[in-house]
Amino acid sequence: HLSILCFFRILFRITRPKFGSRLRRTPPMVKANKLTQLQATRLKEPGLHGDGAGLWLKVTEGGSKSWILRYAFNGRERWTGLGPYPEVSLADARDKAMAWRRQVRQGIDPMQVKHQAAAVARAEQAKTITFDSCAERYIESHRSGWKNAKHADQWTNTLQTYAAPIIGKMDVALIETAHIMRVLEPVWHTKAETASRLRGRLEAVLDWATVHRYRTGDNPARWKGHLDALLPARSKVAKSKHFAALPWRDMKPFMAELRQQSGIGALALQFTILTAARSGEVRGMAWYEVDFEHKLWTVPGERMKAGKEHRVPLSDAAMQLLESLKDTKLADTDIVFPSTRDHKPLSDMTLTAVLRRMKRDDITVHGFRSSFRDWAAEATDYPQEMAEMALAHIVGNKVEAAYRRGDMLEKRRAMMQAWAEHSL
Repeated sequence: HLSILCFFRILFRITRPKFGSRLRRTPPMVKANKLTQLQATRLKEPGLHGDGAGLWLKVTEGGSKSWILRYAFNGRERWTGLGPYPEVSLADARDKAMAWRRQVRQGIDPMQVKHQAAAVARAEQAKTITFDSCAERYIESHRSGWKNAKHADQWTNTLQTYAAPIIGKMDVALIETAHIMRVLEPVWHTKAETASRLRGRLEAVLDWATVHRYRTGDNPARWKGHLDALLPARSKVAKSKHFAALPWRDMKPFMAELRQQSGIGALALQFTILTAARSGEVRGMAWYEVDFEHKLWTVPGERMKAGKEHRVPLSDAAMQLLESLKDTKLADTDIVFPSTRDHKPLSDMTLTAVLRRMKRDDITVHGFRSSFRDWAAEATDYPQEMAEMALAHIVGNKVEAAYRRGDMLEKRRAMMQAWAEHSL
């Protein structure tokens, strides 16, 4: 026995490591890919089921499953989700886990990378806005600048009817010429005026979106140098339709018949004809706008189409009509021609209804401005610019307008008196 013991002592000395050396222990191999696809499908027990290398399949009490990865970065243990099962398959989960572990070995925290990517995605999503949203915000921002309250409704109705079904839900940044053509083509050849307004409104909304940096590049709804190469001009699609007007020679018999009509609408129509004003200006007329002493009606700029104050000299007949109404002025309104129902301004159809009662469907209220203009040109020697001023039209170019400061009020007074005498 002693000889055997000596043998092992000698063997130990021979095989013993040299002084100062350390036994190096090889870390045990981490077993991965423990799960099979069949096991992942059949697992129902709630809890974490390991696939190895930090990848786990989590099963909830309700039976739903998702992948979770455990990893360490800078000495801190972290857990992250890799997606639900079976949307993320076993193979996909292993690929994702390998990619995350690769970043860790490179000194990159994959959790931080994930959060940064999510932040960028949220920022990009915040920039995304639909055409409908842009149109709504455009209309709201311009509402106070539109003189006619119905203008906003017209914009809304036009865009909702023709644009919304095609591009309404689209990201405004992605709208291109092909989309605009899909909106315009169905109405361009059949509803020329509507289509022209629609194109202009599309262009305005897209310009608004560009200024707010919701889109970049040229406006696909622009006409000159773009859509004019794809669509025929409006003038070639449909001839312009002018408002039907009463011949100026027929004014006396018509006005005689009009004076036989009853109601505030008939009086408003008489005043509209005598002043050659737009019906909206007359319907919104307030008593404080009338200077009885100087026989003058001053329409404020916010109620004028051109946005500029307009002075209207009143003929004797127009003054008599106002005097008759002044005696019956209602205490709860300052409107000259109020509705008998609610004492608010007359609707835009009230004056048209007077013509229909007279069975004059062949003429329009607006057409009387043409009657006045034809009379001034064919039956008088009044200058053309004077008649245009009476109609509140812009006269001449910018240079001419800069030198002409006055509005020829006193000369126009004689013209409006002559017009009243011709009509009555």
